[in-house]
Amino acid sequence: MPAKKLKIVVTRKLPAPVELRMKELFDTSLNQDDHAFTHEELVAAVQTADVLVPTVTDRIDSKVLARAGDQLRLIAQFGAGVDNIDVQSAVQRGITVTNTPGVLTDDTADVAMALILAVPRRLHEGALVMDSGSFDGWTPTWMMGRRLAGKRLGIVGMGRIGQAVARRAKAFGLQIHYHNRKPVSPRTEELLEATYWDSLDQMLARMDIVSINCPHTPATFHLMNARRLDLMKPEAYLINTARGEVIDEAALARALKAGKIAGAGLDVFEREPAVSEDLLGLPNVLLLPHMGSATIEGRTEMGEKVIINIKTFADGHRPPDRVIPAIL
Repeated sequence: MPAKKLKIVVTRKLPAPVELRMKELFDTSLNQDDHAFTHEELVAAVQTADVLVPTVTDRIDSKVLARAGDQLRLIAQFGAGVDNIDVQSAVQRGITVTNTPGVLTDDTADVAMALILAVPRRLHEGALVMDSGSFDGWTPTWMMGRRLAGKRLGIVGMGRIGQAVARRAKAFGLQIHYHNRKPVSPRTEELLEATYWDSLDQMLARMDIVSINCPHTPATFHLMNARRLDLMKPEAYLINTARGEVIDEAALARALKAGKIAGAGLDVFEREPAVSEDLLGLPNVLLLPHMGSATIEGRTEMGEKVIINIKTFADGHRPPDRVIPAIL
């Protein structure tokens, strides 16, 4: 008699090849219309599933976990970040949590670099002029931006993605600086020609462009607050492809409107999917709809990692991408 298949609940629509493979391997419940699960739907899922496959749009907090059935033993996150999951509560209840790290490094770094290019060179402003049909021809002083070569880029968070951004930026002639919990290896610093700053405040005051590439944790919530934004040079730009909560969005809008910084490029927001109305319509801001990881290849690889984590767990082994609360 064949072994009973694990009951899997997937909270959002995933790439078709991933869903097909999940249905072959497991007793899989899919989200056909791709709606965001309500609190009640998440509770129903944890009460019936052996494995929950959530995404960053699902808040798996202690209230949801308190109502989980005894059969729930694995939360296999479709995504690298796990700030939407109360990992500590899950582990205390004997529930393993996994994620999908490393898959989206290049995809996210590509979008960060695109924003680093687009905002100082005012590419989005130029595109809007063309779309509106108001281009009257070239003049020597119109739509002038800033040259990248020779400028200082300050990277906040020098993990996989931060280093990938540094490699791209170095090729464009930017000088690489970074702030991290600890310095990267001397070999990495040498390859990137990167300068480490122990003090974030001191680094911010000297950078031409600042790229946020750190995770959202209690320690990084509103890391870029009004005081730190005020440290930046008036001609500096702020780029965020990490997590919206790292920046105080209201303070950023005030700084942009007051001319305290020159511009910003944002792919993530503090209260997604809501975006601060104060940021909308500003000519010096380029807003993207959280598309840093939106490649067919990347999302498919994420699904494959989820499947490997589930299969490894089902076979009685430690999943390769298990999340440890102590390292968050």
